[in-house]
Amino acid sequence: MATEPDNEKVKSVAVILAAGSSSRMGQSKQLLKIGTESLIRTSAKTVIDSGVGQVVVVLGSNYQVHQQEIVDLSIQIIYNKNWEKGIGSSIKDGVQFVNNHFPLCESILFTVCDQPLLTSDHLKKMIHTFQTGKNSIVASFYSGSPGVPALFSRSMFETLLDVDDRHGAKKVIQDQIKSVRLIDFPQGEVDLDTLSDWRKFLKSHL
Repeated sequence: MATEPDNEKVKSVAVILAAGSSSRMGQSKQLLKIGTESLIRTSAKTVIDSGVGQVVVVLGSNYQVHQQEIVDLSIQIIYNKNWEKGIGSSIKDGVQFVNNHFPLCESILFTVCDQPLLTSDHLKKMIHTFQTGKNSIVASFYSGSPGVPALFSRSMFETLLDVDDRHGAKKVIQDQIKSVRLIDFPQGEVDLDTLSDWRKFLKSHL
């Protein structure tokens, strides 16, 4: 793992939520290969390339195997011992980690590792929109509703610590919709939950 940054200077953190067991896939989606690299490694590198101050990856299921895929990157890895409770538990772990280690952090950008068409340019646009605007939330928009990647200002951290384990942050976004800036991300509707999704993606994009 790379040397830790000066935590006092980190103003923005990205948290990649990658703790799930991929039960609908029947195998680890984190280890699916795009080209020569695994999905989790590709996702981590995309987020690193966005220029965010620090990248944190939340792991759970198959922790040691997934860790080996990314341990050499400029990231910090945390283990969510409650990962089986759902994605909300990983969000709360991520927020608590940021609160404990990055006291001057102004925003958290949450991403997942099963959106293979996510680009660093989209993340850069989200970060720029937050930095130049006054919205407390900047979220991606696809399939007719807001979703991840989604960026939350520090003012939302306490609210995120109360999210439901099973449903994650979507309700937070919907409840605060007047404070949300939406960024179009039509490619976000391509996510990999099942083997059918994976085969379809390979056929149409590779």
